[in-house]
Amino acid sequence: MTNRTHSTLYVGMTGIGYKRTEQHINKVFNGFTKKYNVTKLVYFEEYSFVWDAIAREKQIKRWSRKKKEWLIETRNPNWDDLYRKYIDRW
Repeated sequence: MTNRTHSTLYVGMTGIGYKRTEQHINKVFNGFTKKYNVTKLVYFEEYSFVWDAIAREKQIKRWSRKKKEWLIETRNPNWDDLYRKYIDRW
């Protein structure tokens, strides 16, 4: 996830993507995403097993910002808000 200006990137994992994304958008909890106004879902991956998702989250968190930007742009070159695009799918 990112904010409107793409100045901050947030990497996280959850078992309830649409609901957790809504919580970030609505700033339900105090924390990183609220502090930095992170409200735009620009990349996500889906996994069948939670341990695979956790491993991938840890891998991406170790990456440089440049590599994270590359990952986003491979699937979402315009940095569109994917939550708005895919909410009906979830």
